[in-house]
Amino acid sequence: MTAGQQLEATTDRRLLGGLRWALPVAAAVLIADQATKRWALDRLTPGSCQQPDACIDLVAGARFHLVFNKGAAFAQGTGFGPVLGALAILITAVLLYLAWRRVDTRGSLLLGAIAGGAIGNLVDRATRAEDGMLSGAVVDFVDLGWWPVFNVADAAIVCGVLGFVVVSWFDEQAEVKAAEQAQPAMGDLAEEASVTDDAEPADGRLDVSTPGPDVDENPSG
Repeated sequence: MTAGQQLEATTDRRLLGGLRWALPVAAAVLIADQATKRWALDRLTPGSCQQPDACIDLVAGARFHLVFNKGAAFAQGTGFGPVLGALAILITAVLLYLAWRRVDTRGSLLLGAIAGGAIGNLVDRATRAEDGMLSGAVVDFVDLGWWPVFNVADAAIVCGVLGFVVVSWFDEQAEVKAAEQAQPAMGDLAEEASVTDDAEPADGRLDVSTPGPDVDENPSG
């Protein structure tokens, strides 16, 4: 790689920042979310699982069960779809800005996952809107039996948030440990500087300001 190519690559990294990690993850989450939702719409029937082919049983009581959610994640806040959609746009912009400023790969990846999940549900609200902008219902289909029905986007948001909290905690602990280790080193440097100041001049010359022995200028006899 030539010097010009290295400079160009460095400039691109500085301009993109953490987005060079966050954007691919966000795109992957978005694609996976929309693809699985399309499959659920084609394969499942909304409503009670008592109907034929309405649900697909998995293991331990989990199943694929198609529902339409006009609220927030996990069917919370039903009826506030447009407000939640507008809020999702703002949150996504903030997440991508934070990812752009991140210097660590892990944080950028997790922020990208959260942003991708938010965009995935936002696409549902925009493309399935019937009563106004962003009023569409979000497609949910993963039913664990003991948790509200959710989708891939919801899972990415929750896992991303939990992962980001854990990573931030470990980073904070690492900073505290580094600061504690730096304090003794700073004390040693200060002590060495004090000893150096008290030492005699390096050129070995006698300090003429030091008083010598008294000499009698008029010796007797």
